[in-house]
Amino acid sequence: MQLLNHLDEGPASAPPLLLGPSLGTSYALWDAVAPELTGGHRVVRWDLPGHGGSAADLIGPGATVGDLAGLVLGLADALGIERFAYAGVSLGGAVGLHLAAHHPDRLSSLAVLCSSAHFGGAAPWRERAERVRREGLAWLVESADARWFTPGFTVPRLVRDHREADPEGYAACCDALAAFDLRGRLAEITVPTLLVAGREDPATPPAHLREIADAVPGATLLELPGASHLAPAQVPRDVVAALRTQFDGAPASGTAVRREVLGDAHVDRAQARQTPFTARFQDFISRYAWGEIWTDPTLSRRERSMITLTALVAHGHYDELAMHVRAARRNGLTPEEIGAVLLQTAVYCGVPAANSAFATAQRVLAEEETP
Repeated sequence: MQLLNHLDEGPASAPPLLLGPSLGTSYALWDAVAPELTGGHRVVRWDLPGHGGSAADLIGPGATVGDLAGLVLGLADALGIERFAYAGVSLGGAVGLHLAAHHPDRLSSLAVLCSSAHFGGAAPWRERAERVRREGLAWLVESADARWFTPGFTVPRLVRDHREADPEGYAACCDALAAFDLRGRLAEITVPTLLVAGREDPATPPAHLREIADAVPGATLLELPGASHLAPAQVPRDVVAALRTQFDGAPASGTAVRREVLGDAHVDRAQARQTPFTARFQDFISRYAWGEIWTDPTLSRRERSMITLTALVAHGHYDELAMHVRAARRNGLTPEEIGAVLLQTAVYCGVPAANSAFATAQRVLAEEETP
């Protein structure tokens, strides 16, 4: 079975989160958001047929959003993912709504961004599909910034993706939008649902998301000021904060975060060694370091791991460094990224310190690779 092109990031054992793109873009739409979510999730972002690296012939004329949802489920199955959280923009959001209505057993949570339960009727989309099949996409690319962003803002990579999309694949996606109308099924959706609207979005204005929020039991609506149609590219920090709240829930306790970052075995050993003399210190670590600092959403866990590695090298705390190399791997850093951090310390902390740090990290990484 031919799969959608995709990028799989984050720890394989973490809860899976699938990210869907909008028409005309690739998974690069999530470039500023996905890395911030990999600390706590296995993040899989995918390309629409004919977009990015996905083959155009995965769908054809007369395609439906249901067809696209089937491709997403096929991708999840191939990756060994049974149940997952999902976030999608525009057409990608429509795929999420279809999954929630027709395959609720596969979704744990849903976020629909800058999308709708219907896209203004079939005629305009069928007309667009016909013209794209005749003339290609050049005439549409000229208006991409106006349709996607507020005046003066652009993301050249996404505009290039639009220009390079396959006309047949793009037109088939237009057919899917033409046929999509889920308004009659919204009340049946039981998956925890977040709706995110860009206040400056001309394509799917806030009223479209409000319509969904009013119909889906228990849904939450968030409006982002200054955002147009591609909110993850224009206001990524706001989107990250919204998705963390939706998919991670309330901030975890300090002890829970400590276990997530350092591992159960380490925390269990620390607790087993605890005495009345060290109890207050252990409580201090859990409440302050892990309960206040590591739970602060301003920095991702990946970023905190990089900072921590640097500080430990600077002060020569190599036992702690070994522990935090393991933590960095849990937080989504690759061995190559850990190596890059340590190379940076050679410049600012000194070559001897970095030499010892590389030896420590190499030992830890080799232990992790040993079955």
